[in-house]
Amino acid sequence: MKWYCPIGTVCLLAFLYACTSSVKIAEPDDTASPTLSAIDSLMWRQPDSAFALLLQFVGSPEADGLDTYNRHYCQLLISELLYKNDYEQSNRPALRQAVAYFDSLTFTLNETPTLKSLIAGADPLSLTRNDRITFLTARAHYINGVGYYENDSIVEACAEYLKVVEIMESGFEEKELEEKKALFLAMAYTRLTVLFSDLYLHEQAIYFAKVSLAYYQKQESPSWYQAWVMNEVGSHYDMMDELDSAYYYYHKASVMINDTTILLYRDITTHQAYLKYKANNQKDFALIELYHLLSEAENEKEYCSRCAIIGEIYYHEKQFDSAWVYLNKVYQTTSVENLKKQAAEWLVEIGKAKGMEVHDYTVFLVPFANLEENTSEIKSQLTELYKAFGQVQQERHHQREMRRHRNRSIIVVAGLSSLIIIVLALHYNKKRQKKHLENQINDEKQAHNLEKKALSVRLKKSNETLRELKDQIKRQDELDVMPKQAALFTDEPICQLIMKRVKEGKFKSKVNYLDYKDSALSKQQLFDLRVATDQHFDRFTIRLKNAYPQLTNGDLDYCCLYLLGLTNADLAALMQRAYNTVVERDGKLKKIFGKDNPLPITLMGIAKNSLSV
Repeated sequence: MKWYCPIGTVCLLAFLYACTSSVKIAEPDDTASPTLSAIDSLMWRQPDSAFALLLQFVGSPEADGLDTYNRHYCQLLISELLYKNDYEQSNRPALRQAVAYFDSLTFTLNETPTLKSLIAGADPLSLTRNDRITFLTARAHYINGVGYYENDSIVEACAEYLKVVEIMESGFEEKELEEKKALFLAMAYTRLTVLFSDLYLHEQAIYFAKVSLAYYQKQESPSWYQAWVMNEVGSHYDMMDELDSAYYYYHKASVMINDTTILLYRDITTHQAYLKYKANNQKDFALIELYHLLSEAENEKEYCSRCAIIGEIYYHEKQFDSAWVYLNKVYQTTSVENLKKQAAEWLVEIGKAKGMEVHDYTVFLVPFANLEENTSEIKSQLTELYKAFGQVQQERHHQREMRRHRNRSIIVVAGLSSLIIIVLALHYNKKRQKKHLENQINDEKQAHNLEKKALSVRLKKSNETLRELKDQIKRQDELDVMPKQAALFTDEPICQLIMKRVKEGKFKSKVNYLDYKDSALSKQQLFDLRVATDQHFDRFTIRLKNAYPQLTNGDLDYCCLYLLGLTNADLAALMQRAYNTVVERDGKLKKIFGKDNPLPITLMGIAKNSLSV
């Protein structure tokens, strides 16, 4: 099933983040109204203030005298500010006219000899104006797609977002897609992710999400943006039963979030709990975690999403009475259509299994009688758009490669020509100097004997200098081989080694730990893990020992391993201990810390909150 995620919220907050980003705003265009340009500039920092000024401007005499360019520019700003201030798109006809107008300007610019690829020494102002119009055109298509999406015109919205990508990636060089342009493209790819994700088109959703993630990283956006995208990628791998990939993205997403009180963190934790149930059949652990998350739900939507997961586990475990309670609650309460439909399908299956009257359970599917047919048609159209988009991307990539090849060829030819000229010049110069050198040989022979003694002295000093230099190089080499701290705890070599063994081992609690002998950690590796933990979490093991003196050295090793989010089955294999022994130690540590939460959560909280142990 597909779990609830705040997809629309992420897109909105991503756009609002652009409003507060300290990015360099382009100077007003020479054809734009100074007032509209000022409002546009303010919009990226304070959208609410910009909206108030725009409303004043629309009713002023100055607005009545706007030319064609500025009338359409004004409508674009109205749409963007309606969106940024959480209002519905109320000027759709005027916006569509603006889209057509900016499209015509972009086409004209692409046909003129003022393009960067066709001119040399052109007026820089004209190039800036061309780039601005290209960006305005992309913005117009983006906000037009928002309007289509608000009206449930999914295919039209998808076409608009793909148009945004085409305009931006064909209108700007890759190195130019930075700051707010990179964030803008990340938002467009995020919206494409949402569209394909809602229809369970996993391959396409994963592709768009990964591109979105790359642009978010390029723009250095807040880490939770990236965590949301990673969680979305993980959920699609999860639904495709590619559990290793799902675990990888869930784990990376959870590590990137510092605030464990937000909804996104609870969503990721929900996914991880359910994944452990799927991968290791840890039903009891998953249900304990999910009941805890259910109690922390802040609204009805989140509550229903947690109920859906709990009901699904009971359904797969054939505990139909319990499953019926939670799934029926989802069906009766949720406003999320996909979640409601999935609950209905399972309720029907439970009804059949319990021998209920046909009418008592088939009624659940009545609201979805025509949904499958409509959804199938939309899926087909989106798939065709994706194929066309892929072809365009391949052609664009081919053109870029051809351009790079051509440029490299020009550079090679120019370099070879220069080299030939240099070789000829050197040959001529060498021939001219040869005769002059012959005349100097006799004089040099006489001076040679005198210099020989001086050379011996200099050679001795040079040898001493060389020895000192070698000593310096040796000392530098010794410094270079010293381990360097990675940017993230999970990027440390020892952490990567441990996670690789866990991934490859797929450890099971019911398997004798001796069967995993090859995966055991050595004393040196445990020591390396402690060093990495103390480096990243401010002397973690020392602080922990001081706060809880009853902890043994072995306990500290287990605590470091729990920071990686490992299960008791993983620890049993890595530490070469019986699974029951590890479980007992798990209980012992929980008593020491006085908390019932899973140890990875408790220890990560301790590690990240200095000494709030």
